[in-house]
Amino acid sequence: MSVSAHDASAELLDQVNQALAARTPLRIQGGGSKAFLGRPVEGVLLDTRAHRGIVSYDPTELVVTARAGTPLVELEAALDEAGQMLPCEPPHFAEGATVGGAIAAGLSGPRRPWSGSVRDFVLGSRIITGQGKHLRFGGEVMKNVAGYDLSRLMAGSFGCLGVLTEVSLKVLPKPRLCSSLRLEIDQDRALLKLAEWGQQPIPISAASHDGQALYLRLEGGEGSVRAACERIGGEALDAGYWNDLREQRLAFFADARPLWRLSLPNDTPVLALPGEQLLDWAGAQRWLKSDADAETIRGIASEVGGHAMCFSAGATASPFQPLAAPLLRYHRQLKAALDPQGIFNPGRMYSEV
Repeated sequence: MSVSAHDASAELLDQVNQALAARTPLRIQGGGSKAFLGRPVEGVLLDTRAHRGIVSYDPTELVVTARAGTPLVELEAALDEAGQMLPCEPPHFAEGATVGGAIAAGLSGPRRPWSGSVRDFVLGSRIITGQGKHLRFGGEVMKNVAGYDLSRLMAGSFGCLGVLTEVSLKVLPKPRLCSSLRLEIDQDRALLKLAEWGQQPIPISAASHDGQALYLRLEGGEGSVRAACERIGGEALDAGYWNDLREQRLAFFADARPLWRLSLPNDTPVLALPGEQLLDWAGAQRWLKSDADAETIRGIASEVGGHAMCFSAGATASPFQPLAAPLLRYHRQLKAALDPQGIFNPGRMYSEV
């Protein structure tokens, strides 16, 4: 338990009920490290940071439960002390990043294709609903999650469906050995090699290409990692590269042009995109710095079955990929069921919701 732990759920629930009574929109925020994502929200600030602390953690069960306002660094430090980790590597983007913000944004780091997304590790949660009730969903073990899985639905919802107050997460032991390599090969050949290695027992846990070289991270038992390094070759790479990639601190991200995140099928070849590209997730996630308009970028991504999200505030009126009519209908129905008065982060993801 954190020395600064505090249960502020009653205060948060009271603020939600006051907002419901006054029909006042709320702008839900923790540390504000992901506030630049999505559309701007007009509403009264609901700050979750006072509601913080690790509620329970038993390393032998591989489960941790923390309040939404808990600093992400605090949770990661507790896990690290026990030799464990959040496998999805959620990015911080700023010192004040909170656990609730990490879940609400649903963003994962370089390990995501090999370990799973943030949503995959959510076991249960407590949520303040649009009916003014503080409810518990799911549980602390996978078998307790049944029926309508609202807990995982909160991952990537950007606070539009309710106020997340507490979350139980599955964690995993840290790998025994981690080695990183740099290979000077072009993007086309890198994607071919990654597809080939993906069919073999090679312990890759991260792969990116910056236009000049392929970067790999290998994790697992000492024997398998060392054997893979000898087989692949290349030169040793400082492991700090992966944190810089996750936190967008590489020189690529300093480019003044708008930043786009493209999610593509993992067998997609190199695309002729306007601007500079950085391949992540073995090519399934691609970062793009470009002055091109949203329609052009999204058109290219859509042609290969992908989509694009803008990470630069104000660069486009619709940062998230616009939804097809059937999907928009489902989003509206879900919003109406969970937040009937529409007070939680209205319009954060889509102007229609």
